[in-house]
Amino acid sequence: MAMNDEQLLNFDKERLAHWDEERAARALSGANSAIYRNHLEIAQWIDGWIERMEEGDVGRRTPEHQSGLVAGVREIAAHLRQADFVPDGDLLRD
Repeated sequence: MAMNDEQLLNFDKERLAHWDEERAARALSGANSAIYRNHLEIAQWIDGWIERMEEGDVGRRTPEHQSGLVAGVREIAAHLRQADFVPDGDLLRD
């Protein structure tokens, strides 16, 4: 079932280094809105994966490895939410 914009944007924006609500609104209404919505869905899935990983993988990784993995994956989710990977997004510009 597809999520509405409110559901897609239901995350802690304080954790993002470069959150721009106007930029997100433009991405949701622009030519690449389907791509951005997909990125928001992926970011939500990543959040759930991190939670499951933290709950179920105790003892399988060193604390340092776990911390680095979680930080790296959260960074990817943040870039997805900030519209950095949509066409002409900050990280896809030449």
